[in-house]
Amino acid sequence: MPEKLQPGPLAGRISFFAPVSLFFFFFIMLIITTMRGIELHPMNYFFLAAAFFSFHLLLAYLVDHISIYLAFGIAAAVSVFLVVSYLRLVVGLRFASREAGVAQFVYLVMFSYAFFLKGFTGLAITIGSIVTLFVAMQVTGRIRWAEKSSLQSAPEPAAKLI
Repeated sequence: MPEKLQPGPLAGRISFFAPVSLFFFFFIMLIITTMRGIELHPMNYFFLAAAFFSFHLLLAYLVDHISIYLAFGIAAAVSVFLVVSYLRLVVGLRFASREAGVAQFVYLVMFSYAFFLKGFTGLAITIGSIVTLFVAMQVTGRIRWAEKSSLQSAPEPAAKLI
């Protein structure tokens, strides 16, 4: 007999691995913003993380009242809406909807959906991680990180004439 999907334990597993998906999302956001010359303040990242985790919080409470699939869809839509609507104010609609929205869909929604694939969750996440690594290496291979980072030595200030 097929087993009925238990929403509580599934939502718990998805929430337990939330920091991993947030790491991937922030990694991609850092790569994209570095390549585009977009500066996000740590406070911006705080709000992005809060919007990202709203998915897990809403999912955990909704699964007690509605179908797991409907709860998943609502939580995903709310979280993506929060991120895109916030970043459109910070950076602009194009970046918010294209780069950030797509990155969140992949690293929040698809990552979390992998937990529905019983027996294949680890493999799906591993393949996604390897593809992410490959793409990141290819698009950043020619970046001179010393020039992009603030670790580059700053010129000495001119001596004051007294």
